[in-house]
Amino acid sequence: MTKSSDLREKFRAKFGGEPRIYRAPGRVNLIGEYTDFNDGFVMPAAIGRYCWVAAEPRADRKLAIYSENVSATYEWDFAAGDPLRTGSWSDYPIGVAATLAKNGVALRGANLLIHGEVPIGAGLSSSAAIEVATADALLDTSGFQVYGVQLARVCQQAENEFVGARCGIMDQFASVYGRVGHAIVLDCRSLGYDLVPIPSSIHLVICNTMVKHENSSGEYNLRRAQCEEAVARLAAFYPGISALRDVTLEQLELRRESLPDVIYRRAAHVVAENARVQAAVVALRAGDLAEFGKLMAASHKSLRDFFEVSSKELDIMVELAIRQPGVLGARMTGGGFGGSTINLVEVDQAERFRENMARAYERATGLRPDIQICDPAQGAGPVD
Repeated sequence: MTKSSDLREKFRAKFGGEPRIYRAPGRVNLIGEYTDFNDGFVMPAAIGRYCWVAAEPRADRKLAIYSENVSATYEWDFAAGDPLRTGSWSDYPIGVAATLAKNGVALRGANLLIHGEVPIGAGLSSSAAIEVATADALLDTSGFQVYGVQLARVCQQAENEFVGARCGIMDQFASVYGRVGHAIVLDCRSLGYDLVPIPSSIHLVICNTMVKHENSSGEYNLRRAQCEEAVARLAAFYPGISALRDVTLEQLELRRESLPDVIYRRAAHVVAENARVQAAVVALRAGDLAEFGKLMAASHKSLRDFFEVSSKELDIMVELAIRQPGVLGARMTGGGFGGSTINLVEVDQAERFRENMARAYERATGLRPDIQICDPAQGAGPVD
């Protein structure tokens, strides 16, 4: 039985009727961490782990959302006023609905059944997957068409304003624009993007430390506030800057003594990470995976030492990975404080890598990791 058929059966059992099926992928970020909300550059790829939504319109203006993952239902009547944030799974789909309504979209009532394959708290953006899949479903059942950047922006707005996580647009953009066999190089200021082929000789292997992170907790928002403080302080010397994307390494070093140490280190990561993304594009287009791996290593070190968002488990996972045959690069990915690492692994060594890493990490930490062998996947849309 296909996933679509399975969801249809479950939807009929829960709601009756004949739903349409939608899906949106999670993403893994190859390089370019914490640069998106600094108007910088990122290189994500959608992965073949999806949030699925079965949806059918209702005759009234009520939204009934059932999560198969937690066996719970949340309902909201559009006529009852703005919904309240609960701090649970329902904030993501309800936040999207509320944001669409706030932006003038006259949504119809609908029944939604949601099934998520993207691990929660793994740094693979399960939040963006549920937001984009829900937005697709709600818009289509209401007879509206919103595509591309506009769709990604609505979902980002929902996470920023309703959920309360001040994320950039990378996650939602990657979920919308993902392409089989390609990474996305995104300029988070202009939202111009390009596709870069990922060689068929490598897999993207994602190692989940099984230590969850929470982007809407204080540390993520604190890092953003620290970056904003760096911009405010540096703008006194460089009036033309509006984000850390505008600052060069030379300019930052010249004004280092004018910044508190923690603010300097946050800025130093972002400025250098933007340069690493640009260098990674050149390396990938040239097929120089060894150079790409060096850039990944430098990114992880900077995230650990300058941005301070790694964790003991992430560092152990990276250290174990770089000793394995066929590994071309390894680093933490996502918001940090737990979550996952991304590893570029030669295709013929990927299964061996998975087995070796599972044993070695469990010996080192007592935790059994979830290790997924992935390739870049297609972005969001209806399945049928």
